[in-house]
Amino acid sequence: MSEQTAARRYHALRRSGVMRVVGLVNPVVYGQAQWMARIRSRPDRVGPLADSLAKRPDIAYANLASGGSEIICMIRSPVDVERDDVLLRQLPRSASVLDVSIDLLLHPFGETGTNEWTGYGAGLSPDQVRQLTGEQPPAPAGPLRPPTDEDAPLLAALAEDGRTTHTRLAELTGWSNARVARRLAALETSGTLSYDVDLLPERLGHALNATLWLRVAPACLKQAGEELARHAEVAFAGAISGRHNLMATVICRDAEDFYRYLTTRVAAIDGIDAYEVSIRVRRLKQAASLIFQGRLVHPAPA
Repeated sequence: MSEQTAARRYHALRRSGVMRVVGLVNPVVYGQAQWMARIRSRPDRVGPLADSLAKRPDIAYANLASGGSEIICMIRSPVDVERDDVLLRQLPRSASVLDVSIDLLLHPFGETGTNEWTGYGAGLSPDQVRQLTGEQPPAPAGPLRPPTDEDAPLLAALAEDGRTTHTRLAELTGWSNARVARRLAALETSGTLSYDVDLLPERLGHALNATLWLRVAPACLKQAGEELARHAEVAFAGAISGRHNLMATVICRDAEDFYRYLTTRVAAIDGIDAYEVSIRVRRLKQAASLIFQGRLVHPAPA
């Protein structure tokens, strides 16, 4: 299609709340790790707790699952804190919380062009991915440095719209276009700033979202994780600590589609000896977007 047609389709999807492109700061630059939390709560009291957690800036990918009695979310917090403090300090003291389990995300699997959810249609070929992403910069050497205070308006604008133009960023920061371009290049090549696409799959005909908790033999963990990340049905796969050492977020059209995926593609992966499934019943938050009345919206300032 023409560039103008692609632009019109993108803006239509963004206006309707189906898709957002967002700029994200790597939590590693602040010394933060990512933790997967499962919070079991009384179903009649889970709503307010889930909504309050989803509004926190250090909470991402929050969902209600298991018939509305379980909250699954990703927390950004330093790795050297007491594990219970990671989440319990954020939970209101309430009898509604029945159980909490927290596991450290050890390693995300996949790379650009291979680990995105592409269940809505044919994915891009490796050559098409290279055309879009260009030459990838080498991995940064040494510790990452957090952004400066001067970067705040730049990063805030990109968190709202990752495709904000250099001209608009220059207006917001008071910098020249050339300085904006140089600073963006420095943040991107250092690994401090990256971009993500938030989507509402149910608006694209994919109503079933599930989290797979897998137990895999350590010798097979790397291979199993990389294979999962390549599946079109998988939006995220990562190695975690705890009783299950591999998790994956799976998006399918319906229950029968999910059953087919489990009994064919997952069943073919070597080393899996146990699994558990959490079915999402309500989406609360994506990487950087709240879900409000069936639309992706930019979170209010904390």
